[in-house]
Amino acid sequence: MNPLRRKRLLIILAILAGVGIAVTLALSALQQNINLFYTPTQIANGEAPVDTRIRAGGMVEKGSLKRSGDSLDVTFVVTDFNKAVTITYRGILPDLFREGQGIVALGKLNAEGVVVADEVLAKHDEKYMPPEVTKALKDSGQPAPTPAKEG
Repeated sequence: MNPLRRKRLLIILAILAGVGIAVTLALSALQQNINLFYTPTQIANGEAPVDTRIRAGGMVEKGSLKRSGDSLDVTFVVTDFNKAVTITYRGILPDLFREGQGIVALGKLNAEGVVVADEVLAKHDEKYMPPEVTKALKDSGQPAPTPAKEG
């Protein structure tokens, strides 16, 4: 083989190997950052992976919020009106967090079927509901609750 052709072949192979390594690294980084959304029904049916970061959302059941007296631990139940799932969270809840409102929690599902959240997202204003929660409620046959008018 001609030395010039051999040099070109080695350069092309090195470029292909570099591109392959870069694509592999990019895909593995993206895989770790993907948070799929699961409804309480999907979680209760075992569709959500255990010990993998997920997003779980629905309506906070009225009367389900329990705060620990000596720490920032909070437990509440989220429902899509078919099934419900318990969520535990350690931290300060968002100002707009309310019972009967839509939320999305980011965390991991443990073996007991409880979502251990490290982040809780609440609605922006009285008309906003996360799109995933709206779709989950629509799929369950429940209309999204309308906010109470003040005044």
